[in-house]
Amino acid sequence: MKIAHIVCTYPPYYGGMGNTAFQMASFLSLLENDVQVFTPQYAVEPDKQELEQNQDFAKRLPAPFYYGNAAYMPSIAKELDSFDLVHLHYPFFGTANLVRKWKLKNKNKPLVVTYHMDTRGDGLKGFIFKMYAKFWMPKILAVADKILVSSFDYIEHSDAKNFFLANKEKFLEMPFGVDIKNFSPRAKDDNLLIKNNLRSDLPTLLFVGGMDSAHYFKGIDVLLKALYLLKENKIEVQTILVGDGDLKEKYILQAKGMGLDDITYFVGFASNEDLPKYYNLADLLVLPSINTAEAFGVVLLEAMASGVPVIASDLPGVRTVAKDGGEVFTPKKYEELASLIKDYFSQSANIINYKKQVREVAEAKYSWQNIVEKLDRLYKELVVPH
Repeated sequence: MKIAHIVCTYPPYYGGMGNTAFQMASFLSLLENDVQVFTPQYAVEPDKQELEQNQDFAKRLPAPFYYGNAAYMPSIAKELDSFDLVHLHYPFFGTANLVRKWKLKNKNKPLVVTYHMDTRGDGLKGFIFKMYAKFWMPKILAVADKILVSSFDYIEHSDAKNFFLANKEKFLEMPFGVDIKNFSPRAKDDNLLIKNNLRSDLPTLLFVGGMDSAHYFKGIDVLLKALYLLKENKIEVQTILVGDGDLKEKYILQAKGMGLDDITYFVGFASNEDLPKYYNLADLLVLPSINTAEAFGVVLLEAMASGVPVIASDLPGVRTVAKDGGEVFTPKKYEELASLIKDYFSQSANIINYKKQVREVAEAKYSWQNIVEKLDRLYKELVVPH
C-alpha cells in the first residue's frame, strides 16, 4: 500500500506526535508498505545530522503561515492524490481542515485519524482552541473512515467526548507503542555520567519532554517543587531533565532559585543515539503533566521498555499506561509526588523486581511491531473493504 501520514511535528523535534508518526512509518515500511510522512518546512530547520537520521519518510512541505506547531500547508491536497490511504495525526491546526476538504473530494480514498490529544492554552489562545474544538474538530472527525485513540479512557474525558458517544462505531482503541529493541535495559553509560557530572551512586530521577511553549503542560515546575520537599527532608536524589525549548532557561533559573541546581541536570536535546542511554541512567521516570493536553505519555513506554518504573499524573489516558508501570498522583499535587518518590526508593529490596516487571509489560503490551501489525490489517480492510 502507498500510505501518507500527516503530522505537525516530526523528529528531530522532540514530541510524542512526531515520534509516533516516525515509528508508525518505520514499522509499516518493514511490512512492505510505501510510506511518506508530510510535515511542515518551518523557517528554522533542525540540525542537519539529526534531520538526515529521520528523513527517510519525511517530505517537508512549505508552510507560508505557521504559529508554534500550527502550520498552513496549501500544497498538501495535490500531494495526497496518489496515495491509497491517508492518516492524519490530530490536532494539526492550519492543515487538518485542508485534509478534510481533500477527503470530501476523494470519498473513495480512506482517511484514518489518530486523535492524539486535546488542545489547551491560556487567554486568547485558549479561547481559539475552545472554539476550534467546538466547531471544526467534529467536522474533521466526521469525514474520517476510522478514528484511532490511545485509550477509551482518554477520549471519554476529552473535547471529543460528545462526538465519540454519538459515533462509537468510528473509533478504535490502539495504544501507542515503543521500540523494545532501541529502548531496553542496559548498563549505565559512563561517558554520559562524566559528561553531565552525574553521580553513579545516587538514586536518579528522569524527566523527558519538550520545554517549549507548546509543551507548557509538562509540569516541570511541579517536579521542581517535589524535589525541593525531598531536599528539605534530607532525601538524596539527582534528576536528569532531557528536552529543549524556549522555556528551558526559565526552568533552569527556577531550579537555581530553589537551591536545586546541584541536583538538577538540564541536559538539553538528546539524539536518537543518546536518548535510550539516558533512560538507562535512571531509576525512576516522572511525568508530572498538569492537564489533558497530555493524553498518553510515550515517555512512559520508553522508560518501561528500558526497565525503569514510572510515576505520572492521574490524567485520563496517562493513568492507563502509568498504572501498568508504576504509580499515579493527583495533578499538580507536588506533595503527593514527593511522597511517592520517597516511598519508591525506600523499597530498595523490591526495585530489581519492579524493573523486570515493567520491561515485561512493555514487551507484551506495547511493542510497536505488534501494534503496527494491527494497524496494517486495519489499513488493508479499509483499502479493500470486505
